[in-house]
Amino acid sequence: MPNSIWRNTSPVQRTLLMAIAALLVVGLVTAGVSIKFKESAQDEAPTTKPAMTVSTQTPARSTWATQLSANGSVTAWQEASVGTEANGLRLIEVRGQVGDKVKAGQVLAVFDAAGVRADVQAARAQVAEATASAAEAKANADRARSLQSSGALSEQQINQLTTAALTAEARVASAQAQLAVQELRLKHTTVLAPDAGVLSARSATVGAVLPAGTELFRLVRQGRLEWRAEVPAADLAQIKPGQSVTLRAPGGATAQGKVRTVGPTVDAQNRLGLVYVDLPANTPEAIKPGMFANGDFAVGERPALHVPQQALVFRDGFSYLFVLADEQADGKPNEARVTRLKVQTGRRLGDRIEISQGLADDKASVVVQGAAFLNDGDLVKVVAPTTGAQP
Repeated sequence: MPNSIWRNTSPVQRTLLMAIAALLVVGLVTAGVSIKFKESAQDEAPTTKPAMTVSTQTPARSTWATQLSANGSVTAWQEASVGTEANGLRLIEVRGQVGDKVKAGQVLAVFDAAGVRADVQAARAQVAEATASAAEAKANADRARSLQSSGALSEQQINQLTTAALTAEARVASAQAQLAVQELRLKHTTVLAPDAGVLSARSATVGAVLPAGTELFRLVRQGRLEWRAEVPAADLAQIKPGQSVTLRAPGGATAQGKVRTVGPTVDAQNRLGLVYVDLPANTPEAIKPGMFANGDFAVGERPALHVPQQALVFRDGFSYLFVLADEQADGKPNEARVTRLKVQTGRRLGDRIEISQGLADDKASVVVQGAAFLNDGDLVKVVAPTTGAQP
């Protein structure tokens, strides 16, 4: 601006002109910086990096057993009650304890037999006395019959001697019966195991005087157990004798059994039927009578499309799988984007899980390691895929 014009302006006008000039300078500087920043940002924009490195696996197809699950109680196959038949005798020895494995005929308890032995001796003496009397009566009857033709004895006398001989024989039989009773009492002073098995309970106490019929022990016959599964009435038709069963106890012990029979009735209250499953002799000791257990019946076979259980992601109450998109990301062979698929699961076998719906392509690359941290559309770096493992 010429000096003459500047001198002719008022101070207010000078201030206004200076402010306008300053704003123009700031605007030009700001525009230049913005242009340079945009050029720099375009030159240095970073490329998209993969979210993480994952491993993949193709689904596998196998024939899996169709299983039916049920709950029930483990019980003894047959439980025998071992009691006393000796009446009013004192128990002097107990040889069986809970948990003992016993053989058939093994001595479990002994009663005081002194009084019974005396009764046996007395019965034997009565038998000897009756036998002697019978021999004498028989001899008299034989002599009387030999003299019948001579007339030395009347017919009445002969009949009396013959009757006496028969009566004496009856006394011998009665004495022998009494001896048998006393010998049986002596035999009952020793309590024997009726069968091989395991003692599950004991109520015998040394020194007790017990009446006949008192239970002393309970015996699991042959040590065999069975599982009584409670199965809904609608599923009973699928279960047949001879089918294999996998039993799982609460402590983790497992056993393989076979269906022995299906109960002929269904409970009218809960509509459940009983299925009796025989457990083998080598059943783990952790599985005990009275235990509540879960089991699976193998009721058939059908194909299954399955993946590792690690590949399954649970979110918002649903199950998902992440699979690789067909195209490669930015042309890089080791990078791809993932697609989330909502699926439905079925049977489980080991660490494999069946995909019943949602995964139609069994050639898809399913993300296994790292699947839990992905979102739909994420870019990932893929290591060499593996083939679906057979369980």
